[in-house]
This record gives sequence, C-alpha cells and structure tokens, in this order.
Amino acid sequence: MSIIAAGTKVPEFSLTREDGSKFTEADLIDSTTVLVFYPFAFSSVCTSQLQVYTEALPEITADGAVIYAVSTDATPSQTAFREQLGVPIEQLSDFEPKGAAAKAFGAYFEPAGMTNRAIVIVGPDGCVTWSYLADSPGDLPGVNLIIDGLAAS
Repeated sequence: MSIIAAGTKVPEFSLTREDGSKFTEADLIDSTTVLVFYPFAFSSVCTSQLQVYTEALPEITADGAVIYAVSTDATPSQTAFREQLGVPIEQLSDFEPKGAAAKAFGAYFEPAGMTNRAIVIVGPDGCVTWSYLADSPGDLPGVNLIIDGLAAS
C-alpha cells in the first residue's frame, strides 16, 4: 500500500476527537490541514515527534495551517499522552474500526496492525497537496518535511 498521492481528493473517513465527537473529511474544508499519523501513544519516537512538532508550531501554523495527530490508540490513551507531554496538538483516534482512516490514506502498517509514520497535507478544497510515508514506523519524520510540504502546497 502506498500513501495517498498529491492531487487526490481525500477519502471519506471518520476519526474520533478527544471530546468524543467525530472528525471527518468535511472538517478539512476551508483550511490547510496537516495530518500526522503516528504508531503509538507513549512510545519514545512518538513522544519525540510530538515534542519536536510542538516546538515548531509557530512555523507550521504561520500561514493558517492546522495540525492534528492521528493514531490507532483509543481516545483516553491519546488524551493522557497529550496531557502528559503538555502538547497542544489535537489527537484524533482511528481506534474503531481499527486503522480504517489510516488504511484509506495509505498510512497503515499492516504487518504490525498499527498506523505507520506519515504526513498528509490537505488543501482547503479537500484535496491532498503533499504526502510522505516513512520507510518504517521507527523513522521520525523531521519537522522540515512539514515545512517543505506546506511550502510546496
């Protein structure tokens, strides 16, 4: 499976916000959105990833982009993870059906049954403008990839 390509309209999907409400493709309209797919809350690489992205938030959001973190963890785990780290990046759960949105975006790591590390940038029209899939879930995509992806969008 490969990551969703630039120029592709985002698929229908449903994720769960921390407050239990749904986040769908309709929530991507009218703003540039960065979806960061990560494997597991509380893992060392994921912790580093969200901390690095938080440090770069002013640069990421400078032109109005919004960033969300997506994993197959249950919402309570994601909330505890975000709160423990003290990061403001909203978490979106792809828990049930497990990995359905990640699969639709091409960001699911089937061999381990988890989200792979991926970044998808969606334009205000609901079309992907840029995407990246790490070679393995252990690779941390640097913040420069997001900045470069936003610049290319």
